[in-house]
Amino acid sequence: MLIKIGFDLEFEVPSPTPMILLLFIHPSRWADLRSEERLVVHPDVPVTRYTDLFGNVCGRILAPAGRVRLSLDAVIEDSGQPSRQPLDVLQYRVEDLPGETLAFLLSSRYCEVDKLCDVAWKLFGATTPGWPRVQAICDWVHDHITFGYQFANPTKSAFDVYTDGKGVCRDFNHLAATFCRCMNIPARYVTGYLGDIGVPPAPYPMDFSAWFEAYLGGRWHTFDARHHTPRIGRILMAAGRDAADVAMTTNFGSAILRKFVVITDEIPAPKLPQAKRSKRVPVKTRGKNQAIRQAR
Repeated sequence: MLIKIGFDLEFEVPSPTPMILLLFIHPSRWADLRSEERLVVHPDVPVTRYTDLFGNVCGRILAPAGRVRLSLDAVIEDSGQPSRQPLDVLQYRVEDLPGETLAFLLSSRYCEVDKLCDVAWKLFGATTPGWPRVQAICDWVHDHITFGYQFANPTKSAFDVYTDGKGVCRDFNHLAATFCRCMNIPARYVTGYLGDIGVPPAPYPMDFSAWFEAYLGGRWHTFDARHHTPRIGRILMAAGRDAADVAMTTNFGSAILRKFVVITDEIPAPKLPQAKRSKRVPVKTRGKNQAIRQAR
């Protein structure tokens, strides 16, 4: 399927302010783009791209004083299939893990492994290692944390979510990723587009989404403790240790968000014209009425 993605953001900036933007899709999805992913900044200022420590594509701008608008409109192809669930993938021993995954076993700004390690082993120590263990973690978080946008707090950590029992999608997945790390499973926090495709539309405006990936069987696999079901049309933008690594925008000075619109919609397949049915035309052959199929 084809999915239209994009956004329209507007900030009020009182003075020239440097900004870092993680608003591009992840390089792993570049081959799926079917139109140019071009960031438009108004007023027109240069956008310098670079790749961060986690392989995400970032942009840098010096936002001028006044209203600054960031917009993007692109089309990407997706398989149209829900996230895979290979239930038999194995959990590696720590000593066998690739070096690049080890950072995702450690504590980070929003994922305090040290504070939750004992809790995790009490809750999940008896579960089967591998996919069943990660699924058990997602089940527990989904069943024990209450979702609500009124619970959003930019400083809330995984430990806070565990003790408070409330949060938004980022909080669900911070906690699940932290529990995975406690159980020696590398887990990274990711952000991206996730539209209401194949599910009833949510009763609130479209937003960017958060989920997490666990390293099992030699690759990263998608999990989502918030939505808790395989979904169609996940489009990865950025991955890191937690939300601090993958903030959509980071400003070095005051920048007040005035407009926030996110687009992620399936593009309906064009309706092909129906082929005309052939007609039977009566003809007279050798004195008898017969019907022959008209050649096409």
